[in-house]
Order: sequence, then structure tokens, then C-alpha cells
Amino acid sequence: MSLTFTFDPAVTPDLRDGVLDLWTDVSNAGGSVGFVPPVTREDVRPELLKHLTGMAEGRTRLLVGHDEEGRVAATAFLALNTHRLMRHWLWLYTVMVHPRHQGRGYGRDLMTAAAEAARTCEGIEAIRLTCRGGLGLERFYESCGYKEVGRVPGAIRVAPGDDRDDVFMLLPLA
Repeated sequence: MSLTFTFDPAVTPDLRDGVLDLWTDVSNAGGSVGFVPPVTREDVRPELLKHLTGMAEGRTRLLVGHDEEGRVAATAFLALNTHRLMRHWLWLYTVMVHPRHQGRGYGRDLMTAAAEAARTCEGIEAIRLTCRGGLGLERFYESCGYKEVGRVPGAIRVAPGDDRDDVFMLLPLA
């Protein structure tokens, strides 16, 4: 089975709760999505609300993947630039596939769907994202066509004495 992707879905309570559950589960499984486990839904909720506010203001767009049972199984948020000199590229944030679905190629499917979604955004020529070093994420994103374009050593502190690089990746869409 594969995931069914929707770009700019209607934000319903079920979708909101599904994204919140996904983000919590991914974080607790050690996913690099802004938290260090353990977290609760209430820990994650303020960050989700920031993304939802960006969506309501037209600055952020959501790509969601549902599994065969209709559950939220994957997400990526596409954040548009408001700076007049940087409107030709967007950021990809909070890229997640539920742990129960990992290892099935859904991450690659999500990245392909994100690139397709970005191509529908007027004037967008590239996607930028950052990832936490030390987890092999750079190799995954490179296999999806992204190129490392910068790195800040030790910029992410996941625990005392455990600093990771902040890795900047770029995917030209042309």
C-alpha cells in the first residue's frame, strides 16, 4: 500500500489531532523534529499551533499523507519566504513519517510529493531544509536529490555534551 497525499487539506479537528499524534509519536521514537524524547501531546501542541497560525496567515502550507486506514501517517510543512529577495525558494519543515510506516519507502514518497507540491507554488525555484547531523539524515536527503550547502557545527544541543551539526540542504526544482 502507499500513502495518499493531499496538499493544503482542510484543517479539521481530526487532521489537527492526527498531526499532533504523529508529531508526538515521531518525537518519542527519536525523530529529529524539534524535540528530544520523551514528549507529550501538550509539549508538542504549541509548535503545531505555530504551524497552523502560519497556514491561516498564508505563510505556511501543509502536505499530509494518509495511510490506508485514513490516519495521518506523514507530513511536511512548506514555509514561504516573506523577504522580497528570497521569495524564489521555500523552507521544508517538520518532515515526518510515522514510525509504524518507516522502512516502506514512504519517506521518499513524501519527499517526492513535497517537491511536486512546491512546483505548484508560483515562482518557487528551490526547496531548502535543515536537518540534525549525526543521524544519517543527510544521506537520505541526498538520495532524494538534495545537496548539502552548509553546516553549522554543534549548533543543535540535544543534551548536555551531545551537540549536533545543523545541516543545510537544497533541492533546485528546475
